Amino acid sequence: MAQKYNIYINEKSLFIVNFLPKDVGEHQRIEAQDFDFLNFYHSLNDHPESTFYLVTEDVKACFKAIKRKIRVIEAAGGLVKSELNKYLFIKRNGKWDLPKGKLEENEKRKDAAVREVEEECGIKIKKLGKKLLKTYHVYEIKGKVVLKVSHWYAMEAKSNQKLIPQTEEGITEVKWFSKNDWNIIRSNTYANILDVLNG
Repeated sequence: MAQKYNIYINEKSLFIVNFLPKDVGEHQRIEAQDFDFLNFYHSLNDHPESTFYLVTEDVKACFKAIKRKIRVIEAAGGLVKSELNKYLFIKRNGKWDLPKGKLEENEKRKDAAVREVEEECGIKIKKLGKKLLKTYHVYEIKGKVVLKVSHWYAMEAKSNQKLIPQTEEGITEVKWFSKNDWNIIRSNTYANILDVLNG
């Protein structure tokens, strides 16, 4: 059975898989033996490739080994749908994004997801739906490598609410988009957000 984790690192992707899929296109294969994630991370600038496949028999164990080496931050957010079949997006740092944020201490993921959406967009969520997926994103905070695990939920909200971007979080715009206009989002967003939209 196919197993896979996608870890996004800036504009590059590391896929941890138990076998190499067909038609993967341009990529670099990495052997799991002696793999060190931090060494890999720091060497990325020396590699022109943008897609890497780490092939291992035990995908979960490999992913857990990576998590033990770096700080893990949990976040939660939502793909919010209105009664008019439009979806809520925010613009942060010049890119379209979905509302999400870090869990507070002892906070449940689904509670954090609703709280973050409401805070970042200035709206009230009418209904929390099913969990959609998890995404993984690696970046640096004060020179330390961290892995952000984001938990995404389907949500519903009324569209006649006033949208108020949380500017202190770098959000400059909050807007409803129909699925027909998702090409605007897709052309200027992050790989992990594409995963949520494609999910």
